[in-house]
Amino acid sequence: MKPLRTGARIALVAAGLAAVFAAGALTATADPAPVQAAATAGCGQAPTLTSGTHTIQSNGKNRSFILDIPSNYDRSRPYRLVFGFHWWGGTAQDVATGQAVQTGTHAYYGLKRLAGDSTIFVAPQGLDNAWANSGGEDVAFVDNMIARIEDDLCIDTDQLFSLGFSYGGAMSYSLACSRPDVFRAIAPYGSPGDVSGCSGGTQPVAVFAAHGTTDNFSNGIAQRNRFVANNGCTPQTTPSPPQGSRTHITTAFAGCSADHPVVWASFDEGHIQAPRDGASGDGANSWLPGATWEFFTQFESDPPEETTPPEETTSPPPTGSGCSAAIDVVNEWGSGWQGNLRITAGGGTVNGWTLTWTWPGGQSISNHWNADVSTSGSTVTATDVGWNGTIQAGQTVGAWGFVATGSAATPAVTCTAD
Repeated sequence: MKPLRTGARIALVAAGLAAVFAAGALTATADPAPVQAAATAGCGQAPTLTSGTHTIQSNGKNRSFILDIPSNYDRSRPYRLVFGFHWWGGTAQDVATGQAVQTGTHAYYGLKRLAGDSTIFVAPQGLDNAWANSGGEDVAFVDNMIARIEDDLCIDTDQLFSLGFSYGGAMSYSLACSRPDVFRAIAPYGSPGDVSGCSGGTQPVAVFAAHGTTDNFSNGIAQRNRFVANNGCTPQTTPSPPQGSRTHITTAFAGCSADHPVVWASFDEGHIQAPRDGASGDGANSWLPGATWEFFTQFESDPPEETTPPEETTSPPPTGSGCSAAIDVVNEWGSGWQGNLRITAGGGTVNGWTLTWTWPGGQSISNHWNADVSTSGSTVTATDVGWNGTIQAGQTVGAWGFVATGSAATPAVTCTAD
């Protein structure tokens, strides 16, 4: 299990805070078992940070980043923190808005629409619109941002992630090399190689990497292979889709630590950030955001012990000693939507569950997390993945989630308890 942030990470955060305040204050796969959320200093206090652009001093330079905080932010709840790094010539605004592909839909590489209110996003701005990381200054900038954010907001320190396209992917790899005890997982797309450096680079970090078969930058494979070795995975030759097929093939390496999987997505295209099956070029209907979100959200944390338990809900109501379930629509966009499944235990403890339902109008699940899912025609069957199978009597939990195509629907769900 990936360790909680202890001495080394505390020292990094303390050093980051010292750098921020000394230089100048802010001016504006197997499914891993969950670990206990480690809360930050910002938990429980009224925040001063808001969504928008902020500036800090880092290495004697003014550096800026865009922060996106859920509108219903709860200062007692530890949040996932995701960094989205822009490409060479791109901007933080490009990442925060998704305007290079489709404004809103592709914000933060398409993850914001999938996250609901679960995640705080950061879009840093690179010097000269790049991530050269000269002398480690961009890694230091990330340290400073983390220190400032964790000091003010409630962050789960076991839920820090980084992703980016091209140069932004290289920067994500650089963070995996130099800050393996800080970042839980990374998702580089079309990384051109170690152009942002790789200080360290010997410790395991979970990696989901995507690369086009005709991408001119081929060094991303060597970066991937570094973490195949670091994570104890079995080396293998990964398949690629046929040229002209406009499809993708995703390969999960075998033998990896349960906490450090490596997944490689090869797609029939070039150097692009939002590949689509059946079409060329970037598109808002890309399969990549859903695949990335599924990879990130497999690493869940339990609430910290000191967190006040949520108020007991009565919807859906307990039914005898079994269970009941319902679909919540979290987000909708033009060609699809995200749903979460709530399960309520009846009069006895549930030690495993199976859910079934029938889609009413041609919907189809394209990605899912924290459940084993099978489909027969329009009928969906989902079962727990072990660690999330136990639900105490009368308790309601958000058990798992999915991304689906078609119009949003909430058909009746049958829950069977083991």
